[in-house]
Amino acid sequence: MDTTIFLFLLQDGIINGAVYALVAIATVLVFAVTRVILVPQGEFVAFTALTIAALENGLMPSTPWLLLALGCLAAASELIRHFRELTARRVLRIVLFDLALPIALLLLTRTLAPLKLGQVSNILLAIALITPMGPMIYRIAFEPIAHSSVLVLLMAAFGVHFSLMGLGLLFFGPEGTGTAPLSSASFSLGDLVITGQSVAVLIVTALLLVLFALFFGRTLLGKALRACSSNRIGARLVGIPTSAAGQIAFALAALLGAVSGVLVGPLMTVFYDSGFLIGLKAFVAAILGGLVSYPLTVLAALGVGIAEALFSFWASNFKEVLVFTLIIPVLAWRSLVAPHAEETE
Repeated sequence: MDTTIFLFLLQDGIINGAVYALVAIATVLVFAVTRVILVPQGEFVAFTALTIAALENGLMPSTPWLLLALGCLAAASELIRHFRELTARRVLRIVLFDLALPIALLLLTRTLAPLKLGQVSNILLAIALITPMGPMIYRIAFEPIAHSSVLVLLMAAFGVHFSLMGLGLLFFGPEGTGTAPLSSASFSLGDLVITGQSVAVLIVTALLLVLFALFFGRTLLGKALRACSSNRIGARLVGIPTSAAGQIAFALAALLGAVSGVLVGPLMTVFYDSGFLIGLKAFVAAILGGLVSYPLTVLAALGVGIAEALFSFWASNFKEVLVFTLIIPVLAWRSLVAPHAEETE
């Protein structure tokens, strides 16, 4: 390895680490608010990239149909669970969010897809299709068992993951695809060639992290989510609805996953199941960050990306295994120094 190769590997590691940082931040957020380890977070990434690829080709993506199916399941779940306490307001909200919104997005996508309106339109439409899936999935799979143990929630998360993978294969097919880069420009910095896509990934990630910090530090909604993550009972006692907090956390996670899909689409060929590997690497970063600290999670994600790039040079056949083994010493250390206590409400 010489300096030039190292710089190229470092650039690839930072770019991949930036994407992992967004996915890992979403994982930490959902776990802090709901105690759910969101295993299917990577599906939001893959489905977004596949949606944009279909729109770029002027084809009608299957994402609106998937959104409508999730909306119908969410509506049925809520109607059954709250049948004896239904109000006109709740029924109206179910009809508007679970049925009217997916149908409207389905009609909008069917109208706009053949027109090939351009990259910005495709990205915004894909994000609009993916983001509502977050709260729908929460209401279908996790809200009915919100007070269960972390282990039960983890098992449910794996069930959701495998279900979404099956739906992804059904709706998107087994073929992989990529998307057009956000920028086709490139420039040289010494021996290092930097692409516009790499710069776009870093700018978008940095901007989202700043907005994320401002949201949690300056807005009432962000402070309410922080309260739920600190003490759910205390949050309920002061009037913060934890169910709504869970839906908002899942919506933000889906939004971050969608943006990650926009960024990762031009970097790799995306299949219906590609999100699982991305989500696992982000989970490694979240574990290294302790599943509590957002700054540490971002730094850990960058470290995971750089380590993956270096492992791909030294031992490409085992790079995935080596990346995942990074959590072993961290877990061993935490098991020795962290106090062991039973989970309490």
